Amino acid sequence: QVQLVESGGGLVQAGGSLSLSCTPSGRTFSSVAMGWFRQAAGKEREFVATISWNGGITDYADSVKGRFTVSRDNAKNTVYLEMNTLKPEDTAVYYCAARSTPWASRESREYVYWGQGIQVTVSS
Repeated sequence: QVQLVESGGGLVQAGGSLSLSCTPSGRTFSSVAMGWFRQAAGKEREFVATISWNGGITDYADSVKGRFTVSRDNAKNTVYLEMNTLKPEDTAVYYCAARSTPWASRESREYVYWGQGIQVTVSS
């Protein structure tokens, strides 16, 4: 059974940093694109960042560009989301997702596997 497991969430003050990790189990994801999405309470899930299979292409939502960095270590089968200068509006459940193709995408409907999500709370 394929699972994506997020870790690293928690509570941080505004201006602080957190680093999320996503480790798949059940198969290797080194040949497919990965993405991060988030869903705040009462809002729809939104795109945060995506990375192609080899890390050569990354893309970010405008709201996080310059503050968040997505990366991957295929040898460790792990994807990361480094979040800096966090704002209260970054508070959400963050989801890791995997496509079945190598190419990065902003579209949630193009992702096949999803993690359970992890809470990130930024206090003001």
